[in-house]
Amino acid sequence: MDDFDRQILIILQNNSRITTEELGGRIGLSATACQRRLKKLRHSGVIEKEIAIINGVSLGGYVTVIVNVEMKQGGVKTMDDFKRKMRLHPQVQQCYYTTGDVDFICIIIAETMQQFEQVTRKLFYSNQQILKYKSTVVMENIKVGLQIPLAAQR
Repeated sequence: MDDFDRQILIILQNNSRITTEELGGRIGLSATACQRRLKKLRHSGVIEKEIAIINGVSLGGYVTVIVNVEMKQGGVKTMDDFKRKMRLHPQVQQCYYTTGDVDFICIIIAETMQQFEQVTRKLFYSNQQILKYKSTVVMENIKVGLQIPLAAQR
């Protein structure tokens, strides 16, 4: 990966809908060269997804809850089963396998607290391997993003 690739990634993290013509103009490459580089970055997995970020507040609310999960005991099957459930559940926006006092930190989005309670019953109460979980309700999203801070090398 060279400086042009880094510049492409920096720009795309802010606006993935930019045209290859505009992208090329900003970094000093032709649109065709940008298309080739984008194809390579996508194929290699550097660009994993291109998504729309939706503001849940503008849709009528949505509750964001950060959940710390502590398992009773580890083990490959226990951890893999939990990870699979998190990946498959639509209300789980993010899930991190962590070190320290908790095993997982999950970001869960729900339309209401009642829906969040249903999610906890399905994902946490029904799982006999969970020792405990702690929920923290988000009052305001100060910053939400998935950008990786890349620096173009000179």
